[in-house]
Amino acid sequence: MASQDAIHELQKFLSARIIGQQVLVDRLLIALLADGHLLVEGAPGLAKTRAIKILSQGIECDFHRVQFTPDLLPADLTGTEIYRPQDGSFTFQRGPLFHNLILADEINRAPAKVQSALLEAMEERQITVGSVTYPLPELFLVMATQNPIEQEGTYPLPEAQLDRFLMRVNVHYPTAEAEKEILQLNRDEARAGTTNTASGQVLVTQKDLFDARQEVLDVYMADNLEAYLLHLVLTTRTPQAYGDDLAKWVQYGASPRASIALDRCARALAWLAGRDYVAPEDIQIMAYDVMRHRLILTYEAEADGITPDKLIGELIARIAVP
Repeated sequence: MASQDAIHELQKFLSARIIGQQVLVDRLLIALLADGHLLVEGAPGLAKTRAIKILSQGIECDFHRVQFTPDLLPADLTGTEIYRPQDGSFTFQRGPLFHNLILADEINRAPAKVQSALLEAMEERQITVGSVTYPLPELFLVMATQNPIEQEGTYPLPEAQLDRFLMRVNVHYPTAEAEKEILQLNRDEARAGTTNTASGQVLVTQKDLFDARQEVLDVYMADNLEAYLLHLVLTTRTPQAYGDDLAKWVQYGASPRASIALDRCARALAWLAGRDYVAPEDIQIMAYDVMRHRLILTYEAEADGITPDKLIGELIARIAVP
């Protein structure tokens, strides 16, 4: 399949230029294939900005980075109407959200009204200014980042808004071997004068990507696996069936958006692996990224050092695989 070959070429292209962050590379591709948005959390300097910038250079699209700050206004994202004194009219000046790929850097630095403007655009795929509604591009992906180290002066995203992200990806430090490769890549790029850039070669057209999305939707999932997927999500709402310890950890379980996201992401992961069917491992692997930001734990769980990932791992261990 031409679209699958193109996506695999893009995957190789990214992996050669983003060293030590294969999980981030794969999740970016899955978000593209599942038509969703990413929330990425990690310390500074872990190639978050570089990843989406290089991704934009391998796809037929345009890219814009927005640095979120406390003085940002919603109009700085959506655009605003500019008055023209020559004829007394107003002209709409489009904002950064009208690009295909958006990097919302340090999203928790901006106040709630700016976060709300971004998340509304993500959900509705349109922007309304005054009485006029403007559609966003069909290819539209937001990668928002958060720095887990410094929380002073930030505006944490409410759970209802976190739910609108397809996945929440935790980015970790690379291994010693990977960091050695990073040093070599940095020197090579510096010699070539191409630091933080890639070749302008377009490997995937928008048609390739939209065709790939249709193929992902056609990936086969057996009825018993679909029931297993739903059971994983539904058990977060009624965890007492699998132990009193789980029941005292969970305050609120995952929403139906989690079921939809897990279905789309598991199919995309199987498709990337070259399979036309979903395996139980696809569901289990994606469950962490899909559900970790959709679970609200109790104070007792937090006091015991229980994390959402720990809870998800317990569910996967206790629920029988069909």
